[in-house]
Amino acid sequence: MPHALIWLRRDLRLSDHLPLDAALQRGQAPVFVYVHAPEEEGEWAPGGASLAWLHRSLQALAEDLRKRGSALLVRHGPSLDALLKLAGECKAEAVYWQRRYEPAVIDRDTSVKASLKAAGLHAESFRGATLFERDEVMTGSGGPYRVFTPFWRNARPRLEAGAAIEAPARLPAPPVVDSLPIEALGLSPRLGWDAGFWERFVPGETGAGEALEAFIEGAAASYVSQRDLPDRAGTSRLSPHLHFGEITPAQILRRLQREPWPAAAGEQVEGYIRELGWREFNAQLLYHYPRTASENLNAQFDGFGWNPPDQKLEAWQRGRTGIPIVDAGMRELWHTGWMHNRVRMIVASFLTKNLRLHWLHGARWFWDTLVDADLANNTGGWQWSAGTGADAAPYFRIFNPVTQAQKFDARGSYIRQWVPELARLPDKALYAPFEHADLHRRIAPEYPCPVVELKASREEALAAYASMRS
Repeated sequence: MPHALIWLRRDLRLSDHLPLDAALQRGQAPVFVYVHAPEEEGEWAPGGASLAWLHRSLQALAEDLRKRGSALLVRHGPSLDALLKLAGECKAEAVYWQRRYEPAVIDRDTSVKASLKAAGLHAESFRGATLFERDEVMTGSGGPYRVFTPFWRNARPRLEAGAAIEAPARLPAPPVVDSLPIEALGLSPRLGWDAGFWERFVPGETGAGEALEAFIEGAAASYVSQRDLPDRAGTSRLSPHLHFGEITPAQILRRLQREPWPAAAGEQVEGYIRELGWREFNAQLLYHYPRTASENLNAQFDGFGWNPPDQKLEAWQRGRTGIPIVDAGMRELWHTGWMHNRVRMIVASFLTKNLRLHWLHGARWFWDTLVDADLANNTGGWQWSAGTGADAAPYFRIFNPVTQAQKFDARGSYIRQWVPELARLPDKALYAPFEHADLHRRIAPEYPCPVVELKASREEALAAYASMRS
């Protein structure tokens, strides 16, 4: 039986895997290979939190393959050199992989495909990370959408999960060739700062499936009602599993459609499917506007009066801004590698408007600290919050972090969990201790005063915006 290399990247699973299915359908023995070459991803090489997740995800996949009689082969890059060398060692006739859409990766994959073909190998890529190809949902004039609502109006009726592809129960043993131990890649933090991640997440395909079932049994039926409340498990928390391809959006959609939801719950679930639509929208934006990974989509903001980074940026990163809901979110991020989406919007508004720092400072910090640091979603979300991107919240819409906290953390339990030095404050002082100086000084003297005054910084941001427009 001839061999085919299955080049794994962000598709660390065995079910719903089109490259693997193609090899098996064509009578080829799959040889699974992961090539570690972060430098080929340009300025957006994976950050520390992503690498910590990758380490455990690769371990989980290697164990899944071992149970089926196969193995995961691990090599160092450059990718092309590693694939050509392994293809020669295995006498492989083909290389298959799942497409990715980050600009640097597209360039790399295009070059790799051409070189593999020139070497006489069959090289083919497949969809899998998204529900739609990047040019499949277009405007009437044939261009990409820049506003989500008409995009989703066009995409939603065409949404198809397709047929399920089960993971093979058994796989052929791979050829006996050299492979690095996963530990040799140096992905796992030596100091163990990621310990809190694994209190919340279990990387790997099995962990992804369990997370989906937990969502369906728990929060899915009340998703729209609960998703903005950060003290509750009201969201799916599937984003890191989706990012690493441990589960596909098609698998999620298929499972949601299979459940016999009552009418009221069905409306809630539809709200979650719409969020999958945002993931598709951000992916097609990055594909059609690749410069937006590091530049404003709205070029008018190139002349905006951003502040230079200073100690306020570090205070934001460390959760020491003196604004409780902001600090709670930043500390949740540091401890768990994840942050609730409503709080992501609050901390992003505070950084880009109250601190008036360029959104790239926030995007880069999230990139290094989030386990779900997907380039399209990360930069798309930051540009939305900063008012510089597609379908963006206008810059002059500035979240008040105090009223946001009062509305979405009404019981105060989220702030008290992540900012424990404020736990003994009464509710009247919890959300803005700086407005209750005596209580602040007496009960939580170690908690900092605000790095900026909210009203004044809001007015300064609006003045900068008006100056840009004039």
